Amino acid sequence: MSARVPDSQASATELVVAGRRQRARRRGIVIAILIVALLLAFVASVTLGRTVYGLDQVWGVVTGQAQGGAVFTVGELRLPRATLGVLAGFALGIAGTTFQTLLGNPLASPDILGIAAGAGAAAVFGIIVLGLNETFSSALALTGALATALAIFLLSQRGGFTGMRFILIGIGTAAILQSVTSYMLARAVEWDIQRAMQWLTGSLGGASWESVLPLAIACLVAVPVLLSRTRELELLRVGEATAQALGVTVTRSRIGLIVAAVVLLAFATAACGPIMFVAFMAGPIAARLAGPGTSLLLPAGLTGALLVLAADFAGQYLFGGRTPVGIVTGVLGAPILILLLIQLNRKGARS
Repeated sequence: MSARVPDSQASATELVVAGRRQRARRRGIVIAILIVALLLAFVASVTLGRTVYGLDQVWGVVTGQAQGGAVFTVGELRLPRATLGVLAGFALGIAGTTFQTLLGNPLASPDILGIAAGAGAAAVFGIIVLGLNETFSSALALTGALATALAIFLLSQRGGFTGMRFILIGIGTAAILQSVTSYMLARAVEWDIQRAMQWLTGSLGGASWESVLPLAIACLVAVPVLLSRTRELELLRVGEATAQALGVTVTRSRIGLIVAAVVLLAFATAACGPIMFVAFMAGPIAARLAGPGTSLLLPAGLTGALLVLAADFAGQYLFGGRTPVGIVTGVLGAPILILLLIQLNRKGARS
């Protein structure tokens, strides 16, 4: 004869199950809305502009049946640009949220941790000192981002890994690398400065299918790795002891998550330069939309892609000139960073 479950315990279990279902339903609705909004933004990016093309003309370009100006404008300019924006924003959103969740701090964004600064310093070195073209400079930026992330991780391991040590070392590394970049710019000739600044501002203007392909491959490899380790990421956020007690191999899981996130960030930065604050903003915005207690990786990736597309469209057509997407996202991200710092300061004061 089975023991009867007390009514209070049964009601508590029902509340927990109902809460999980409600959170999952809300997350599903948010993801669906973000996908629809992203599709609309993508369509707007490839159809609207100084010359407007219909969806039938865009489809003709995709299928190889179109003729005239649409073949070049849509096929060689707008489609690669919009595709690169989606992939870069998605990669930055997921990578930034992985760092923020893993380190338990909303300020733990690759923009602040110095990884983007490593890519920037390497690219500027390639342009100014070595005289490399855009392709080789992007490859050097990829190497710089990976090397910087590895150095920060190894330095933060001394004395035992902690999220705060990782963040502080990252901030210090970013300051050093930004100083190195400024020094190289100060010693450069005018033409090299223009090339370097065009890359450093973060822009989709030079998008091509050749620049899309490496980032697409990186997303196909790294995104499934991160999504498959969502449970490990959430447990590591709670604490190492809890994660280890529930069967997580802490060091191996942390390294795997960091490597996958850095690969996404590095390839996105190499493709279009450091698009500021997207990795920082996507996670908090997704958290507000999806609510607490849910995995934010997929909502944050979609949010990042939507941010990049919307900011790029605004930079092209809403400000009276061709403003790089990195400047637009920087203007948007700075107030959010200030508000987040104020909130963290208030929480610290109350505690």
